[in-house]
Amino acid sequence: MQCKVKILWDNEADIWVAKSDDLPGLALESGSCDALIEKVKYIVPELLDMNDIKADFCDINFVADRLERVLITQ
Repeated sequence: MQCKVKILWDNEADIWVAKSDDLPGLALESGSCDALIEKVKYIVPELLDMNDIKADFCDINFVADRLERVLITQ
């Protein structure tokens, strides 16, 4: 099985958030992108079981997106 997990930076909350259309129920957050990836890897078997999805493994494609504004003074 293969799934895509979007990791987005929430500027207001100052955290990373993980979401996926391929893993129903996935809603995790963390202050660290690496820690969030580890949380996702840990929870995937439980999510697959909860959604009655049978698989021997899951390849996860992590896609991160973070927008930062840099002010330029002249």
